[in-house]
Order: sequence, then structure tokens, then C-alpha cells
Amino acid sequence: MCKKGHVFNIQRFSTADGPGIRTVVFLKGCPLRCAWCHNPESQNSSAEVFFKPELCIGCGSCEKNCLEEAHVISAEGHEFIREKCVVCGKCADGCFTNALEVCGAEKTSEEVMATVVRDMAFYEESGGGVTLSGGEPLLQFDFTYELLRLAKEQGIHTAMETSGYTARNVEVLHPVTDLWLYDLKLFRDEDHMRYTGVSNRKILDNLRRLDDLGAKIVLRCPIIPDVNMDEAHFDALARLVNSLRNVEAVHLEPYHPLGLSKAGQLGREQAYQNDAFLDPARLTPYAEALRKVARVDVIVV
Repeated sequence: MCKKGHVFNIQRFSTADGPGIRTVVFLKGCPLRCAWCHNPESQNSSAEVFFKPELCIGCGSCEKNCLEEAHVISAEGHEFIREKCVVCGKCADGCFTNALEVCGAEKTSEEVMATVVRDMAFYEESGGGVTLSGGEPLLQFDFTYELLRLAKEQGIHTAMETSGYTARNVEVLHPVTDLWLYDLKLFRDEDHMRYTGVSNRKILDNLRRLDDLGAKIVLRCPIIPDVNMDEAHFDALARLVNSLRNVEAVHLEPYHPLGLSKAGQLGREQAYQNDAFLDPARLTPYAEALRKVARVDVIVV
């Protein structure tokens, strides 16, 4: 019997989430609330509505279609009353300018895999495969396991981008996960609590469990100005890498502010308000220093 899960995007022909050409399945729901979240639409498990007022032409279709009276069109513009919205999707169905868009849908594992297998030829030629991302795939643990299992049965390389935050047994996923893209944000637990809302103890414990199993691991580290872009953070990262045996690379990910506008479109506000892209060149000295003390490749992505 196939499993069901909540998905908010399936991106084909990706080259940034593991080796080769990949299909990335973005699962909805995350237990973390990172202050700088790049994908705020991934945080809640249920479907949500994006509202882009700059695209609205005031045609009144949404107001007519919404039985909950969540949309009001007047001379002052378009008011979206989110507390009335039940996310039925009728407003978005009639919005031909895409000012309204439903994000997230329930899909079966078979439906997801039907999309994944379309590009088998590209996976085989490029050494690619499927990557589960989010959100946090471990929040939908059983659905994640089923997708990875089905992919392995098809001979597809599997990868998972995860924060590692779960109380479930990550060892169960080891046989069906070829590569772990493991996010590490902060090392001091009090800072992790402050900026993500959760402790990092489970995250670090699960990382060490996977390392003990011989899992292939790439550490992905978002670098946020005035939060973790300092020598203390990189010193802690170097010590961690040197204590592990199976980290193949460290990816340093410069902050970008694209989550700010998406949060606004969801009626929310990011805790970290910085609208400037972090120049990757500013991470070069940190990357060079990390390469000298850590025995792995360090890449600014």
C-alpha cells in the first residue's frame, strides 16, 4: 500500500542538490523555524496560499469564488483575510495572473515516483538521481522512507537534504540513502535555540550515528551575517569535521534574502530582516582556513 505525504514542489533537472542531474522532491513541514528561512512555504505541514498583490488586477474572480469571504476587492485594493481562508484553492483556480497560488498538496508515493522516473535516462548518463528536501523530510519519516525505498528498487541514486532533527531511528534510512546533505547551522545550543527554535543536540547525535554507520555525508552550512559568520563558528565546524570519518565535503552557503518576499506573500514576517545578498567572495578566507585544518573539500556554493 502506497504512502501519502505533503509535497510543495517537484523540481526536475536540478544540478545543485547532489551529483549529476537530479529530481528534487520538496516535502512540506519543518520542526525548525530558522530566522533566515529561505523556503518559509516549507515550514507548515498543511497547504497555504501565496498572495502577490503586485500581480492582482482587481478582476474580482477570487472574491466571487470564495465562499468564506476571505477576499475583498474595493477601490483601496485587494484585501486577503487569511483567518477566514480554508485553503480550498478556488480563489487560485480562477486567478489567471497567478496573484494567488496554493502551495502544497497531498501526493502518494506512486504519484511522486511517476514524476521521478521520467528522467531515468538523465540520471544514468549524469550519475544523478532523486533528492528529498524540504522543509524537513524526517518530519514525514514513513513517507520519506517509502520514497527512498522505491527509488532504490528502481536503481536510482538517492540523496536527502536534512537538518537531522528527529527522534526517529535514522539508522532505518541508512540502507536506502546514498548521500546525506546534512545541514548544520549553529554550534552553541543556546544560539541554535534562539535562531531555529530547537536544540541542536538531536542534530549532532544523529550526525554522529550516521557517521558511525559509514554514511556518505556532505555538510551544508548556511552562513548568515551577524549570526554565524565568525571565526568561532568555523573553528567549531573544523573540530566537528575532524572528529568524523565520513564527511566528504563541506558546502558553505552564503545567505540570500529570497525568503523575505515569500514570507510576506504568506502573510508572515521573517525574524531575520536582511535584504542584502552575502557576497560569496567574503567567505573565501574562511573557506581557505577551513581547508587547512579539515581533511575534506570546502566549497562555497
